[in-house]
This record gives sequence, C-alpha cells and structure tokens, in this order.
Amino acid sequence: MRKTALDMVYQLAKKDERIIFIGSDLGVGTLKEFKKEMPERFLMEGVSEQNIIGIATGFALEGKIVYVNTIATFLTRRCFEQNVLDLGLHNANVRLIGNGGGVVYAPLGPTHLAIEDIAIMRTIPNMSIIVPADANEMMRVMPQTVNHKGPIYIRVAKGNDPIVTPYDEKFHIGKANLIHEGKDVLVITTGITLGMAKEALEILKEEGIEISILHVPTIKPLDEDFLIEMIKKVSLVVTIEEHIIIGGLGSAVAEIIAERFSSGKKFARVGFPNRFPEGYGSQLDMMARENVSTKNLVSVIKQKLLKEEKFNTTNMGV
Repeated sequence: MRKTALDMVYQLAKKDERIIFIGSDLGVGTLKEFKKEMPERFLMEGVSEQNIIGIATGFALEGKIVYVNTIATFLTRRCFEQNVLDLGLHNANVRLIGNGGGVVYAPLGPTHLAIEDIAIMRTIPNMSIIVPADANEMMRVMPQTVNHKGPIYIRVAKGNDPIVTPYDEKFHIGKANLIHEGKDVLVITTGITLGMAKEALEILKEEGIEISILHVPTIKPLDEDFLIEMIKKVSLVVTIEEHIIIGGLGSAVAEIIAERFSSGKKFARVGFPNRFPEGYGSQLDMMARENVSTKNLVSVIKQKLLKEEKFNTTNMGV
C-alpha cells in the first residue's frame, strides 16, 4: 500500500508541476526516479518532522501541493501543534502519508504504534482523514488528493495487504461504500478491517445471520447521510477498526447514533482498549491479542443478537 501511494505521488508529479515531495529520514532509494527526474521538487529531510510541517506549509501557501511521508506516529503525535497551527489554521494543501497506521510496527513497541492517530487528527479543523483498505483503493484515492482543498492525513497500512475492495469500487473522498447488504446487522469498517468483516460475513451466513458491510475509507469528512440511511435499516450496529475505541471510527458512529436516534439501536465497538498494548510481535498477532479480529467480531455480533432476542422474547410474554 505504501509503495502504491509513493508510486502514485511520482506519477502525479510528472503531470502536475505543483506537486512537491518531502520525506523524513526514509530509506535509501525511496522515490529515486522522482529524485532523479525532478530534483527541485524532491526533499529528503532528517529526523525533524515538526520543521518539515512548517516547510510543507510554506510551499503550500505559495501554491504548491505537498506530499509528506514518514512514520504515522511522528506525523501525528510529534507534530500535533504544527498540524493544528500550520496546516489546519491555514487550510494548507499538504498531504500527510503516515506509514504504519495501527500496529504495523508491532515489533518496535508502543512508541511506533499509531493506535490513536485518527483521534488526534479528527480534532483538527479542516483536516481530512483517509484510511484505504488495500493498494487498489489507494490507487483510486491518490488522484483525488491533488485538487482537494485543505490538509489530508492518509493512513497507510503495512504493504502487501490482501486485496479486499471490489475491483469496480468507485472512490470519492467523503463517501462510504456499501460492500454487502444484509438485514440483521450493520458492520462499519475502515482500513484493513474490511477484510475481517468480509470473513465474518461468510461465517455468520452459515449460522443464518445476515450482515451489511459499510466500508468507510474517509473518516473525516464522514458520509453522515449514508451512514444514517444504513443505520435506520437495522437494530444492531458494530464498528471495527485498528485503533483505540476512543476518538476513531467507533466514536464517530456513536456520535451519530446518540444525536440522530433516540432509541432502538444496539451498538458495539471493536477496537483497541485505551491502554498501551503489551508485548511485541506481528501486526496480526497483536491485533488478535487485543481482540481486533474476525473471531471477536463474530462473537460480539452473536452476543448482541442473543441479548436482543432474549429481550424481545421477554417482552412478548413468550
């Protein structure tokens, strides 16, 4: 996914002279063709991310479109004030490509785990947030970032992630995509958790439970009208994300349910608890330990539906 994003920056830059790339201490050879062919628009800075945001904003205020790439935690936690005052306040056309969203860097420990990055960036006025599910979706995302007004945070997964989006999927910033429609439960996903929802769909189908899957690659601005339309159709809504349950997709959906639905909706969030994950290992191992998994998604749905059935039976006097 990261390679696709950077390859697209290169391809877009060849067509648009406004595009500038700034990397922060990236590996030797990153975008070497870009550097060779357009050296005046290629900068590789050291470990000075806060300064880089200022540089990028300066270019943007002079009419450039700037793509900045480094590790997600460094772009979000470390640069929060610069993201607010430089990018948000000036509504600058800077695109932050954050490597390792979620627990991609699980072998490196909590300093590199971007599990609150969406929450951080959601608080910034004018900031858009895009979380593609795979390389195919990333390929559709990147051309739309060129002329989008204002700053964007693009959350990048590990790379070589399974392709889970439909090949004919249409992508528009700010729009959600209905992947499958069922009558019992609405599962709302973002990023790589779309794959888990699709696995859960097949498991639950064998047990007679039909779920809808709504994929939300744009966390901000959120496609509220479509979300409300889909929530109306079911009694149970479940979100799943590679993020803490505070401040991310689950919180955004909870806000909609609380404000727009007075009663009758059951809701659950599958995500990381609000604590530092323990241990090291692979991305999927850590997600499984923290119950961000297909198995737990299926379990949560079945438990919630069982409680609902018991409640309905009691009230019907059966």
